[in-house]
Amino acid sequence: MTTQPLLHSLPLFPLGTVLFPGGVLPLRIFEVRYLDMIGKCRKADAPFGVVSLTSGSEVRKAGAEAESFAAVGTLAVIREFDSPQSGLLQIECVGTQRFRVRATELQKYGLWAAEVEAVIEDTALEIPDDLQHTATALRRLVDTLEERRRAQGAETVRLPIGEPYQFNDCGWVANRWCELVPMQLELRQRLMELDSPLMRLELVSDLLARAGITE
Repeated sequence: MTTQPLLHSLPLFPLGTVLFPGGVLPLRIFEVRYLDMIGKCRKADAPFGVVSLTSGSEVRKAGAEAESFAAVGTLAVIREFDSPQSGLLQIECVGTQRFRVRATELQKYGLWAAEVEAVIEDTALEIPDDLQHTATALRRLVDTLEERRRAQGAETVRLPIGEPYQFNDCGWVANRWCELVPMQLELRQRLMELDSPLMRLELVSDLLARAGITE
């Protein structure tokens, strides 16, 4: 896999989820260690890294299992930030670049930082005819969600899929389905790590068929 230097001290946020490039991630933050981290990222207009937990939990508890996480994660850029009360942040992030962790450091207050390298971005690839049904089904789902939102008069409510829509791109369609289809966290992580967006979409097509999701 081709990689390149990216960041030497990237703050990490281990979570029980997988963030895909182009994915939308709302977070409600109340732990002191992450309140400070997110505040600094916002002030510096800097990203942080989302990595999927393989052991431990999102919220630190006395006597809990130590945190460990996957070696591949995704940069998260803060696009909405709100502090409704003291000690609470509500943010919305967007996934951008995947990265591979090369070294980690556990800092004071339980914060993780890492030296990481960028993972090559998905090549833009038009969806082949035999997989067009995956894009058609996703477009119909988005249309349904948008219609429901308009009917409820909730124009400010965010959809789980962010614009710009790229219904003709293998990687984008595969990533959105990976976020939406129920599956084990380990499988979601493996799909995110795949180098080939076409292979990812082919596997997603199989998952959709098993789930009974068609055009």
